[in-house]
Amino acid sequence: MTHDHSLYGPLADPAADAGHLEHPPRVGFFTDTSVCIGCKACEVACKEWNNVPEDGLNLLGMSFDNTGMLGASSWRHVAFIEQERPFGQQDAGLAGLPVGPSATPADLGLPSFELPGRTEGDHQRTEFRWLMASDVCKHCTHAGCLDVCPTGALFRTEFGTVVVQQDICNGCGYCVSACPYGVIDRREEDGRAWKCTLCYDRLRGDLEPACAMACPTKSIQFGPLDELRERAAQRLDELHEADVPEARLYGHEPDDGVGGDGAFFLLLDEPEVYGLPPDPVVPTRDLPTTWKYTGLAAAALAGAAVSAFLGRRPR
Repeated sequence: MTHDHSLYGPLADPAADAGHLEHPPRVGFFTDTSVCIGCKACEVACKEWNNVPEDGLNLLGMSFDNTGMLGASSWRHVAFIEQERPFGQQDAGLAGLPVGPSATPADLGLPSFELPGRTEGDHQRTEFRWLMASDVCKHCTHAGCLDVCPTGALFRTEFGTVVVQQDICNGCGYCVSACPYGVIDRREEDGRAWKCTLCYDRLRGDLEPACAMACPTKSIQFGPLDELRERAAQRLDELHEADVPEARLYGHEPDDGVGGDGAFFLLLDEPEVYGLPPDPVVPTRDLPTTWKYTGLAAAALAGAAVSAFLGRRPR
């Protein structure tokens, strides 16, 4: 079976682009950081289900965060970001939509929570704002890690996600440098690459990923990507109407540098505040141009060599 593999630009169906002719809808994560309470239940559930080894519980000295970053043994990372805010400006209510049996048919299941520490009529409770966000592999539409893998250890699943096969990985590390988000990493013990699989084994059994199932506030929402994007847009409108103008979506645009993410976020500040790149770009974007100029350089070198050979005068 042959197909034209796209390396950059908008792509409606990455699973079909990878060769899956008949497949379920693309699924992913929508992480609403406005309702994350930093409980780390997602980290624990991920480790327990996927048998991810413990990677140290060392306080970093500048945060309550004891994970630090995503890595080979941290497939979920809850960031703790403390921001100093002038008194009165931390009282931005985050209005949600009704959930449960009483929800209207048009309801998309958005959570209904407010900022931690908010007290009605009390603007002096704290001068800090906590930003918490559960980070994860983005399962990019155009995945740099997958495109540069020389052994085929990384593959696109029928759900549109990206998975590493450790029994094929040779530990070359090309995928580590190709990821624009710095997600994938190698374990020191065996040198092989590891990252979130979006619980591929659970998806094949019609089960929800462990992290989303464990999240008590529904900050991590799982489902068909089109439905999640609709839900996220509605949530963003709600926050803007509630006078939270800093709320924004990250990784949801299909025409961005990676073709849109399979795991995208609602943020309450600039992406850099959360340790996310503001404009991630898959390295294969410049591959055609690179080969073009490489060919021109090779042709020029060959032409110079022929000219030098023909121009030699016999002694």
